[in-house]
Amino acid sequence: MTLLIDPPLWPAHGTLFSHLVSETDLDELHAAAERIGLSPRAFDRDHYDVPEHLHRAAVDAGALAVSAGELTRRLRASGLRVPARERPRRIRNRLLRAWERTLPGHPGLGRRVLDSWDGPGRHYHTSVHLAEVLERLDALAPPGSLDAGEDGILRLAAWYHDVVYEGSPGADERLSAERCVADLTGVLPDRELARVVALIRATADHAASDAEPLWPIFHDADLGILAAAPDRYRRYARDVRREYAHVPERVFRTERAAVLRRLRAGAPLYLTGAARAWESAARGNLDAEIAELEEG
Repeated sequence: MTLLIDPPLWPAHGTLFSHLVSETDLDELHAAAERIGLSPRAFDRDHYDVPEHLHRAAVDAGALAVSAGELTRRLRASGLRVPARERPRRIRNRLLRAWERTLPGHPGLGRRVLDSWDGPGRHYHTSVHLAEVLERLDALAPPGSLDAGEDGILRLAAWYHDVVYEGSPGADERLSAERCVADLTGVLPDRELARVVALIRATADHAASDAEPLWPIFHDADLGILAAAPDRYRRYARDVRREYAHVPERVFRTERAAVLRRLRAGAPLYLTGAARAWESAARGNLDAEIAELEEG
């Protein structure tokens, strides 16, 4: 492991802070932070914020003191750096503007829904996943390609499809659909609300559905993460593991590999013509993760 720490340059809460990072492994970073006496709340996705009075303790624990610029360069090269677009607090205002375009006149509801996405215990199924699904909907159904009603159905399904997430497949989708009904009854026409709910429920097993014509678009937008660039895919896989931290390692590896093999068996994996270009990258990522899980 190589731990790095930059100088205490960043002011907050009446003191200065450094950043503590690892070039190799977040688990070892967490272990080092515990030895130094850092609170888990000091962790911010790829680094710990270290108050000035603990800077020397971090160096004594093996952290190499480097400049802020060198730390950033080496963290980026390690593949562990989490970019700003994957940090919930950095994208919150952009998402709230997107909510207002989708459902004007209900800003309080949008804030409550977004708060649910960024509740405790979430690591992958956060507002970052929501933002990525919305971006992929833009790619698969560009503005003007659908009428306003269908575009709204897709986007509200995105907002609600993981609004409840407790790591309980099937139950999470059912409870998310129920939250959607509770929030949007009387706000959305009944027929449109029923279609939103159908899309949410279908994500329980991502089985093909002929009943809802928007399903192929929504399916591909939700599973687009499988075709992400390798660094982003590794962060996705790591964050899924953190959401199942309560599951023993051997059990997780077996069950996760089985889920990925089921996805890998889909022919094709993606249902829309536009997403077929993602197929090769997705299968490569799945193959790599399955091999890593089985090696363990």
